[in-house]
Amino acid sequence: MPADPRALAALVARSILGLIFFMAGWWKVFRLGALQHAQSGFVEPYAETWLPAWALWATGTAVPFVELIAGGLMLVGWLRWQAALGLGGVLVLVTFGHLLAEPLFAFDAHVVPRTVLLVVVLALFEEDRWSVDGWRRRRRAAGN
Repeated sequence: MPADPRALAALVARSILGLIFFMAGWWKVFRLGALQHAQSGFVEPYAETWLPAWALWATGTAVPFVELIAGGLMLVGWLRWQAALGLGGVLVLVTFGHLLAEPLFAFDAHVVPRTVLLVVVLALFEEDRWSVDGWRRRRRAAGN
């Protein structure tokens, strides 16, 4: 199998994106705690906004699990489309929250790099041969 720079780019982008979200989720779920994450990152900072408390608790508790599960799936390359939807949703949610709190929030440290990696993963979706999805696709094609 000859070297394929697009496949390597897909692997690197997917691996880094998966690690970033998986490790953030791991820390939030197993070290900080999902309820503490919800309270300190969602409920308290947005208590004076128009957002209902129940929605802040629900999203603040769910986000760490989405990051953990979708990050892990992205890392190994299994169910990449579903993982990308979850991670994209988290990025949109985080963007909304930061802009609600601070309309001129600087996104260059966290949101932009993750978004760029996600866009690269999606742009190179079919070239990602070193993923579980890619392996399964090749295996099905060989069986036909």
